[in-house]
Amino acid sequence: MAGKVGFIGLGAMGGPMALNLAKAGHKLVVHDIDQSKTAAVRAKGAELAGNAEAVAAAVDRTILIVETTDQAKEVITGERGIIRGAKPGHVVVCMSTIDPFAAREIAEQLLAKGIAMVDAPVSGGTGRAQSGELSVIVGGDKETVAKCEDLFKAMGNRTFHVGPLGSGLAMKLVNNMLVQVNTVAVAEALVLGVKAGLDPETIYEVVKVSTGASAAWELRVPRILKGDYEPGGTIDISYKDQELETAFAKRLGVPVLLANVTQQVYQMARAQGLNKQDGSAVVKIFEQMAGVKVKGE
Repeated sequence: MAGKVGFIGLGAMGGPMALNLAKAGHKLVVHDIDQSKTAAVRAKGAELAGNAEAVAAAVDRTILIVETTDQAKEVITGERGIIRGAKPGHVVVCMSTIDPFAAREIAEQLLAKGIAMVDAPVSGGTGRAQSGELSVIVGGDKETVAKCEDLFKAMGNRTFHVGPLGSGLAMKLVNNMLVQVNTVAVAEALVLGVKAGLDPETIYEVVKVSTGASAAWELRVPRILKGDYEPGGTIDISYKDQELETAFAKRLGVPVLLANVTQQVYQMARAQGLNKQDGSAVVKIFEQMAGVKVKGE
């Protein structure tokens, strides 16, 4: 599809994703409640709009990547939402990780106005958002997904169309549940090893090439060893995702034991004021309980 593209939500993920769209030649109209976050993409020629309604009125397709289900509802169907400005034939690309059931309800409201929607959450973290190597996990009908393929190619190097609308979000929750549960296991194992007198660098090197290796091990342990807890994905976001996962499982009647237990670790971290630190900061909870430090002062 030709024409300008809207982009709403220019945070740690959305900012670099929008820049990659601009790099690929897409003309953007952008909005974020924090205008300072629009500076980088405006420097690449993007136009600024005052709200989601204004974005949608100026474009044929609107991408949004916000943090919560409530925020997505407000951006899409709220008082100054996309639904107020979009014309029939418009496509909404919801790249936020939100409740799949809520996404389907939003899509029904849009459809009544002649507006299509796909859910297209991403995986890969801020590093791959910057490099344009995200995995894009899409739910929606084939015709609407096809209208967005050029956008997905600009932001990622893998696109998976996994089923009808809501399926992309279901797949994302399955993936995130594994990463978040595994992150807590990584923190437990690392603290256990240090308490046993093992060198943390050695623990990392051995596990990296052994059967305990995982994406979470590769991503989290180097951060912990450096004491680097600047957010990629925050403790708050991990907790929010696990709330989505456990609620989704309840709706489907599926027991998810580890997701429920590990969510309480993220809650403990939030109670300790670690909300805006990277998810790997859950290690601090185990350090405190075990009386050891993985990284010396």
